[in-house]
Amino acid sequence: MVPLLLVLLLVLILFGAGFAVKILWWVAVAVLILWLIGFFARPKSGSARWYRW
Repeated sequence: MVPLLLVLLLVLILFGAGFAVKILWWVAVAVLILWLIGFFARPKSGSARWYRW
């Protein structure tokens, strides 16, 4: 019984990690798109930066 519970727990952990990683990939893609829009939509004047750092 214990090995079965351990296998089920491992499956749940791996499923949860896979779901979290998939969400993080979508967040990373969204941030990249926003960064590219900001990069290309910036003012054309000399050293103007649209970000703070």
